[in-house]
Order: sequence, then C-alpha cells, then structure tokens
Amino acid sequence: MPRQPTSPQVLAHVRMADGVAFQLRKDPPGTLEVSELNNVLLSIHVGSPTRVSCRRNNRHFTGTAVHGDIDIIPAHTPSRWVMHDENDTALLLSLPQQFLHRIANESGVDSSKLEIRNRFQVRDRELEALSWAMKREMESGCPSGRFYLDGLALAVASRLVTRHSSLAKSAPEKNQGLSGHKLKRILSFIEDQLPENLSLDQIATVAGVSASHMNTLFRKSTGLPIHQYVIQRRVERAKTLLTHDNLSMEEIAQTVGFAHQSHMAKHMRRVLGVPPKAMKRLLADSSNYN
Repeated sequence: MPRQPTSPQVLAHVRMADGVAFQLRKDPPGTLEVSELNNVLLSIHVGSPTRVSCRRNNRHFTGTAVHGDIDIIPAHTPSRWVMHDENDTALLLSLPQQFLHRIANESGVDSSKLEIRNRFQVRDRELEALSWAMKREMESGCPSGRFYLDGLALAVASRLVTRHSSLAKSAPEKNQGLSGHKLKRILSFIEDQLPENLSLDQIATVAGVSASHMNTLFRKSTGLPIHQYVIQRRVERAKTLLTHDNLSMEEIAQTVGFAHQSHMAKHMRRVLGVPPKAMKRLLADSSNYN
C-alpha cells in the first residue's frame, strides 16, 4: 500500500496469501507522493465528500469525491495526490498483476493484451457493492473467513478485467438515471444533511427534478431507493462514531439523524446484523485482526 510522510490512520487491514491486500484508511490533509506500484490499486471513497487532486500518467484530475466514487490506478503508475480537507477516507484493494492475468486467462481471453484503464472518480454499482461487502467483513473481524474475502477479490478482479481494461467489450449504455454531476450533488447534500430530517422534496429540489421522478432516477443510479440509502449512510456513520468512547449511544443516534437510541439499534441490527453494543465490541476486536 502507498506510504506518505504523515502516517494515515489504518482502520482495518487484511493481507491474503496470494498477494491481494485490503485496507481501510483515513489520510490527513496534505500531499502524498506514490511511487510506481507493482500491483493495480482500486480506491473507493467512503463517507463525507472531500476535495482531492491527483496527477498520474501525465494527466491531472481535480474534483470532489463522494461516497462510492472509485479510482482505478494501473500498475507502474506513479501518482501525486493532494487531500484538501480531513474527509479522505478510502477502502483500498491492491491486486497483483499475475492475479488479474489469471482471471483473464480463465475467462478465455488473451491476457498478454490486458491493460487496466486509468480511472478517476467513476461510478460502478457492481464494484461498489463488492467493496461495501469487503468493508463490512473487515470491520467485523472477518467472521466468514479468508475464503469469503478470496471470493470477493476474485469478483472485483473479474469486473476490472471485463469492464475497466483493454479487453472490455463495448456494450450499449443503459439509462442510469441521474447524470454524474447531479448524482454527486445529491450524495454530497445527503452526507451534509444526514443529521437533519431529510425529505424527498428537499433532495428533488437539489437535483432539479420533480419529487415524483426523484426516487426512480436515484434507484437507477445507485440501486437503492432514497430512504434506504439514507438509512444505510446513517448506520455507517453511527458505526464510525461507535469507536468514540466519549459519546453515548443516545448522542450517536441524534448526531447521525436517528430519532433515538432504539431507532438506531433497530436499523443497525437490520443493516449490519448486530446491535450497536455488539458492533462496538467487533470494531474494537477488528483493530487487532491481521
């Protein structure tokens, strides 16, 4: 994984036997120089929007990364990152090139022609879903075992080869609902307003569409209806706050927008499978997992 002079806060980390590595980390503001890596790196932004700049392969990117935005960095690609605030939290997946070539060969294509594409802040619902499954597994102390993470890594590798490489086959674009710009604006608004009593009308106004069409467009773009997405984001933010010992359960519930502690517990149990106190113990235990 990349290094920087100011150490990141590593929230979870797992390294597999075949060289695949997962890491959930939070980087401080500042500049990060990353030398050439032998592996392909996938980075998915987690949580609150953050302003980032990146230079790689003689191209310069600047933009606001929102929850679910994905960067794909090919092997042997040096990069220079500038984090403009304290919200840069990302799930990283490092994939050896031989691992990707094996996936390509098993798919019946010529792996000698495989070239992973350089992507900046793209959306991919399949990669996003796989990434959140990895994140949940790591933060829970990997209860399903390494075999489960192996399967997720294989699925991610297959997606990279078939959709984000020189071997990707062109396919007609389906109607994905909201444009990238509108989706970013909506997701940023939701993150900023999570503690408030969000309404469909408010979100539709931000998107510049009617409330009657908002939920349909959002589902096409993210795979979830708006109310489910908001609940999931509140649960995830509450999970992050569980690591703060100075906050009570009631304070956490109110901070992330739940009506009260039992309301938070109900949704956390439904989304994550465990109540807040059990999740707090799992998060503490996972910091010692390797």
